[in-house]
Amino acid sequence: MGLEAWYMDGSDEDQRKPHRLNPNQPVTLDELKKLGVLYWKLNADTYESDPELEKIRKDQGYSYMDIITIQRDSLPNYEEKLKMFYEEHLHLDDEIRYILDGQAYFDVRDKEDRWIRIAMEKGDLITLPAGIYHRFTLDETDYTKAMRLFVGEPVWKAYNRPADDFDIRQNYVALLQGSSD
Repeated sequence: MGLEAWYMDGSDEDQRKPHRLNPNQPVTLDELKKLGVLYWKLNADTYESDPELEKIRKDQGYSYMDIITIQRDSLPNYEEKLKMFYEEHLHLDDEIRYILDGQAYFDVRDKEDRWIRIAMEKGDLITLPAGIYHRFTLDETDYTKAMRLFVGEPVWKAYNRPADDFDIRQNYVALLQGSSD
């Protein structure tokens, strides 16, 4: 079973619930790719010596790496952090995350500004393009361990929506529309 993604319902119930529409409206990897979201499935048990991960890092230029564990006991200000990650935002660089353990959700906006929820589990590596509006949350297991990858020095700056004035956002929107002005 590959990556699972779906359109979200509009309910403001706990962000950690799946929020599927009824009936469920799945989103394919191809549809995600059209939004610039890239995905790999790797063996997270061998991440320290995985040649496949090495190759992706080399091909994509992901020189920086660190590991973050997100759970109540190990992350200071857990609830605030979770709320902050769930604020809709964009970055001026790609966001690359590799789930080494546990589960989590990334939500991204489609062309019509609808939320797509991407269910991430152990072994999932995802790249969100610079300029895409997105947010992150744990699921109801309240635990994930993720590798954060970066091209060059890490920049953790998030720009909460609205951030439409950034060139990177306008470039991204133009890319979506397939326009090349």
